[in-house]
Amino acid sequence: MTAFPLPAPMRRALDLAAAAAAAGEVPVGAVVTDAAGKLLAEGENRMRRDADPSAHAEMVAIRAAAKALGSERLVGCHLYVSLEPCAMCAGAIALARIERLTYAAEDPKGGAVAHGPRLFGQPTCHHRPEVLAGLGEEEAAAMLRAFFAERR
Repeated sequence: MTAFPLPAPMRRALDLAAAAAAAGEVPVGAVVTDAAGKLLAEGENRMRRDADPSAHAEMVAIRAAAKALGSERLVGCHLYVSLEPCAMCAGAIALARIERLTYAAEDPKGGAVAHGPRLFGQPTCHHRPEVLAGLGEEEAAAMLRAFFAERR
């Protein structure tokens, strides 16, 4: 069986997750691209470094993309993230009108896309991105397991 290389934005999100882990943060990275795949913004978990509980990788990347575009709406944009987004991040994805969300590892405890509240399936969610899951899952999950095993 031939392994296919990851798309560049997901590769970058995983590299950002590794950088977050090296900085003592939970290893999560995120990248926002336009519809053509051009990198607009990126982020990694920064909660401890910034003393900000909202500084999840997705939030950092979404804020930077909105600033780069000069708009709170990221219409046509794609978000690549190494871990299934939590409720806060899923809410921001919907509010930003991101067209497609691609994430690597599922998060049965804290995720809000395929787990927990399944935010995009709620009737009060006015925008639902296309969702692709599992791209780079093995690498992302291994990174998370190693990070938490080190702290136990």
